[in-house]
Amino acid sequence: MEYTLQHTDSCCAARAGVLATDHGAIETPIFMPVGTVGSVKGVFHRDLQQEVGAQIILGNTYHLYLRPGTGILEQAGGLHRFCGWDRPILTDSGGFQVFSLADCRKITEEGCRFSSHIDGSKHLFTPESVMDVQRSIGADIMMAFDECPPGDAPYDYAAKSLALTCRWLERCFDRFTKTSPRYGYRQSLFPIVQGCAYADLRTRSAEFVQQFDADGYAIGGLAVGEPAPVMYQMIEVVNAILPQQKPRYLMGVGTPINLLEAIERGVDMFDCVMPTRNGRNGMLFTSEGVINIRNQKWQNDFSVIDPAGHCFADTAYTKAYLRHLTIAGEMLAAQIASMHNLAFYLWLVGEARRHILADTFVPWKAQMMERLARRL
Repeated sequence: MEYTLQHTDSCCAARAGVLATDHGAIETPIFMPVGTVGSVKGVFHRDLQQEVGAQIILGNTYHLYLRPGTGILEQAGGLHRFCGWDRPILTDSGGFQVFSLADCRKITEEGCRFSSHIDGSKHLFTPESVMDVQRSIGADIMMAFDECPPGDAPYDYAAKSLALTCRWLERCFDRFTKTSPRYGYRQSLFPIVQGCAYADLRTRSAEFVQQFDADGYAIGGLAVGEPAPVMYQMIEVVNAILPQQKPRYLMGVGTPINLLEAIERGVDMFDCVMPTRNGRNGMLFTSEGVINIRNQKWQNDFSVIDPAGHCFADTAYTKAYLRHLTIAGEMLAAQIASMHNLAFYLWLVGEARRHILADTFVPWKAQMMERLARRL
């Protein structure tokens, strides 16, 4: 995988680049729709490409390992062929899911033993096994196995957790270098910077991961309950240390405002379930602000969802119609809302990229932040 840094805005750390993979190029900044089990909920791959404009999607190692399982994925020739997606895929390590979903988990130096949230069966994730699973999945970008401490973890716990994550990272890269891709195309491994909300731990982690000269780096363990200003401070601490010529991926973040704040601080890649999860519950993100489509005020509003006309649904569906579908419990409502939100996120990062290249990101961002914060 190769990353080309095309331009950094003259007034801030916002960057525009191109990430080249064997499944296609990705223009950054980029948002990655979350396809946890090999599908973005309620959205056809055709529409992800043609209507939403997705350049890369995310899959989850924990969920894909449990079902359909690596045996099925290997028989299919990897996740790309199994789900019919011919563009890049990134997989997270499953660490967050192990620590947040699994019952009876036990963390040791070896790895993490856990019970499946599906049937209670017992499993063990180690740095080595997680590398093997991601080789079987066949993602273009793989994540290292890390411990995800709580956002409010005390310093001593956070420091011990980071030390364990560093030791696991060494084992991940050892396994990664001793194995090969299964399906004839290259795979990259990103380390994950941890350290909770402690600047010295974030610094230590960011300095440690650089020794592996990875194709890119991820920032994990943020947007887990800490105040937004603290998250932004940690991003600044980390990005001041990570290599300029490598992509930075902020995991699991976040709102449109979060994205713009992080882009201003030098982040290149994002993922979050918010566009689809919130869409399924009637929350729409637009260039004029946030809409709760369940509110009665939209009952007789026959204007398009986003008057600026940026996104998928804006020329096809009105607010009144989408509210009607939502109140009636129609599946189409969740599909329209999910596609609209995803298209809006992709439009937003695309506009950010355009303004970075034009050196106008900062004034554009100031205008957008005011509009994005509105509740319509």
